[in-house]
Amino acid sequence: MKEFFIPSKGKGNLHCCKWDDVAEIKGVVQIVHGIAEHITRYDHVAKLLNENGFVVVGEDHMGHGGSIEGGSTQGYFDGGWLNAVDDSYALCEKTKAEYPGVPYFIYGHSMGSFLSRTILYRYPDAGFAGAILSGTGWMPVPVLKVGQAVCKLEARKVGDAGTSPTVDKLMFGSYTKSYSDVRTPLDWLSRDPAVVDAYIADPLSGFSASVGLSRSMLQGMEMNQKMSNLTKMPKKLPVLFIAGDADPVGSMGKGVQQTAEAFRKAGLLNVSVRLYPGARHEVHNETNKEEVLGDVLKFLNKHV
Repeated sequence: MKEFFIPSKGKGNLHCCKWDDVAEIKGVVQIVHGIAEHITRYDHVAKLLNENGFVVVGEDHMGHGGSIEGGSTQGYFDGGWLNAVDDSYALCEKTKAEYPGVPYFIYGHSMGSFLSRTILYRYPDAGFAGAILSGTGWMPVPVLKVGQAVCKLEARKVGDAGTSPTVDKLMFGSYTKSYSDVRTPLDWLSRDPAVVDAYIADPLSGFSASVGLSRSMLQGMEMNQKMSNLTKMPKKLPVLFIAGDADPVGSMGKGVQQTAEAFRKAGLLNVSVRLYPGARHEVHNETNKEEVLGDVLKFLNKHV
């Protein structure tokens, strides 16, 4: 793995990683990680993709991982959602220039799936060979509006870059209610207790997002659901949705299917969904991760 920095559109510099131990390159995959984690948590995914001919890149978003050392504030998107979107796209442009003519895929997980969805309509001419959206969802607009209002009120108390137990509870507090075997508040991540325990022990994961970041993400989700934006996406783009049917972020699969159907209504011609029975949020870290990553490879190999 090679590490480097690029300037952020918001504040500071973005910590980036590239896995390029590939004998014969078939394609490039850019991983866009989720909230309160970092790109090196995808090391096992990147190494498997390397073994199968794919170079992998990814950045720590503003306020995450090594980008905090680069000058950004932990858990905060300086300048908001679109700055974070443009950060990920800046890495895309840099990497595409390094591998001209090579099929380029985007793989977004959780918050990274929402960032990726914005990229797809903000940059419809990016020329992606395909998109994989993991652990995504769909929320009623009134719920998104109420969430943004709560974040705005809390920001008056703690500041935009401050944290709030009220916002934490609003965003994630209900996620373990559907499970009977709960050990920790983060058991919604995976059925594998080793994954949950490693996440809890990781000093770069599991921090509270700022109220500003939470509001930005809710705003991004609302933008993503507007048909006027959805119709800007390239119609021939192959899109694969992967998720657990026990993932609360995707409303136990219903929000994933609703998102896929919205893509189809917007005119996209190649949209598929793979829901894994019993799997929770981080399907690439689930007890059946070999099956999940096998499906990812099938999709990539089909569209190189």
